[in-house]
Amino acid sequence: MGDAVSIGEAKTHLSRLIARVEAGEEIVLRRGDTPVAKVVRYEEPSRPRTPGALRGRIHTADDFDEPLDDFAPYAS
Repeated sequence: MGDAVSIGEAKTHLSRLIARVEAGEEIVLRRGDTPVAKVVRYEEPSRPRTPGALRGRIHTADDFDEPLDDFAPYAS
């Protein structure tokens, strides 16, 4: 986990925190003692996603959502 800072501190020092993130650091934002978010450097995807690229390569069985016999004793 990266360095943890309060939300108030993040508001006050946002530019400084962004510079640290650009340098590769991860910053965890916390509300009180509770971590609530993580700020990380943005990276472009290695290649654009192509909708339908796996069409014809994945098969879903017709009964994929039927109850399994193994679980019959637990069914009510």
